[in-house]
Amino acid sequence: MTLIEHIYEFRRRLGFALLAILVGGIIGFLWFQTKVGPIPSLGQIMTGPYCGIPWQRRLGGTPDGPCQLLQTVPFEAFMIQLKVGIAAGSVLLAPLWLYQLWAFIAPGLYSKERKYALTFVAFASVLFAGGAVLAYLLIPHALELLMNFGGDQFITALTGDKYISFILSLLLIFGVSFELPLLVVMLNRVGVLKYQMLKKWRRGLIMVVFVFAAFATPGSDPFSMLALAGALVVLLELSIQIARFHDRKLDKERGTEGWDQLDDDEAAPFDYTPSTIDDEPSATTGGKRSSTDDVT
Repeated sequence: MTLIEHIYEFRRRLGFALLAILVGGIIGFLWFQTKVGPIPSLGQIMTGPYCGIPWQRRLGGTPDGPCQLLQTVPFEAFMIQLKVGIAAGSVLLAPLWLYQLWAFIAPGLYSKERKYALTFVAFASVLFAGGAVLAYLLIPHALELLMNFGGDQFITALTGDKYISFILSLLLIFGVSFELPLLVVMLNRVGVLKYQMLKKWRRGLIMVVFVFAAFATPGSDPFSMLALAGALVVLLELSIQIARFHDRKLDKERGTEGWDQLDDDEAAPFDYTPSTIDDEPSATTGGKRSSTDDVT
């Protein structure tokens, strides 16, 4: 395709992707206050960590009373429902808008590159979901820890906008951070990062992970920071071991081929015996010369 045709194709794919996100936002908006069979409403899922705080620490909390967030400005609840609905809908319908992105990129890739791309996209989705789930499980403990500071001199009165922003930020940060091992594996596959380099930099990388976790967690609580840093260290070590086995396999292949015995300025062996035109089956078709021979 020409450049203009590529632009038109990109615009078409982008339009379909935005349409999928819009449909997902409508579904998420309706799901916010509606239960779907055994699945709780999206509002209950989002307020679950807040409701996990002991009722004595919540403003107006009673043992059997409702668990509600505080609305301080008009339409705040509507905007929260819209924001959460779009975020949840984008995740639910991610296969649709990701397919549009894939359909635009795939024609320019070789079959082997498509296979690797699909594999990495699948693992990226699983890692992001795993990070988001871990964050959701840790939020109640982080909130309880934060609310215990100050003792009985303070009571928790979280506004809906502040609380939802905190939840979404933590889910996003954990999900994106869990892509770290995939990035390391990708760089190792293309030859940018070798196992020996990763082994040498292991302590420094662990230090960088803890510093990143300290700045990335929005609540600035030690519980979330240590949880994120600990999970990233485990995933980093796993990616380093994957790089170790990959480099060991490459070294074994190089030894089998005899490439390790070559000097830096020596060409790799290339065993190829040329054949004549008559012996080459692709040069003739049914006793007739091919167009390639005619051109030659």
